Amino acid sequence: MPPWPSTIPPRTTRGSFILAGLLASAVTSLFASVMAWNDARATRNALSRLSDRELEDIGLHRGEIELVAEGRLPR
Repeated sequence: MPPWPSTIPPRTTRGSFILAGLLASAVTSLFASVMAWNDARATRNALSRLSDRELEDIGLHRGEIELVAEGRLPR
């Protein structure tokens, strides 16, 4: 124990668990965001390779590809 009183409270196990939980949540959120971005990219690329006729067969127009990739096309 130091010869002077400490104003810094001792580190607690509870605080470490809270910090670890927050860090895990941030990493999980980042991972989910990257996965969503990659899914949208793959969808965008796949639909962009289709001809206008093929898009028409599935009920889409070329201008709707971005909306479909982002999951914002109301159906």
